[in-house]
Amino acid sequence: MREAVIDAGSKTPREVNRAIKSLAADHDRIVVKNPNAMHYIGAGLTGDVELIIDGSAGYFAATMIHGPRVRINGNAGWFPADNMTEGEVVVDGSAGDGVGQGIYGGTVVVKKSAGSRTGEIMKNGTIIIGGNSGFMTGLFMMGGRIIVLGDLAEDAGESIIRGTIYVRGEIKSLGKNARVEDITPEDEEELRETLTGYGFNLDDEDYQAFRKIVPRSKRPFYGEESEEG
Repeated sequence: MREAVIDAGSKTPREVNRAIKSLAADHDRIVVKNPNAMHYIGAGLTGDVELIIDGSAGYFAATMIHGPRVRINGNAGWFPADNMTEGEVVVDGSAGDGVGQGIYGGTVVVKKSAGSRTGEIMKNGTIIIGGNSGFMTGLFMMGGRIIVLGDLAEDAGESIIRGTIYVRGEIKSLGKNARVEDITPEDEEELRETLTGYGFNLDDEDYQAFRKIVPRSKRPFYGEESEEG
């Protein structure tokens, strides 16, 4: 494996990203040292390459990537993996608002808790939050799945159109067009396979505690309640 190291300590985000993209052409792994919560690290990166951010990242980490596997060895600011189309982003700590906003595919994992609007307008893919997720998780969600091992704050699934939000903990309140269902044995098996693959080792009782939030109506009518299936 060919590995390259970038010291971001004295560089601008543009300089760091230029170096990442240049090295990605002939390296399998790129390690960014001293990121110091820099914004936009890894923005627009494509291809089969592993990017290790050795510390915390700022806003829009790994935004608009297609293909890379990104690991953040710390926390992330707002909108990590924003509009990702393919790939994997794993945050070892916590993250701010808008985790996985608008993603079209791939997997985003936050090992601890996340802020508000997780998975807002996501179209496909998977988002896993190891702790709690803030208000309006799944806002205008259009597809894919969100898995939250902790609690959900207010207005969970607000204006959800398609997709599924799995939650193990408490739901403070539901948003418009959202309803709660029990999970199926197939759901449980899928959750077990996915979570075990990312190092979340739960007991049988933990999996049985999951419920799922799904759209109340496939064609929501805003401003009034609709029970249409």
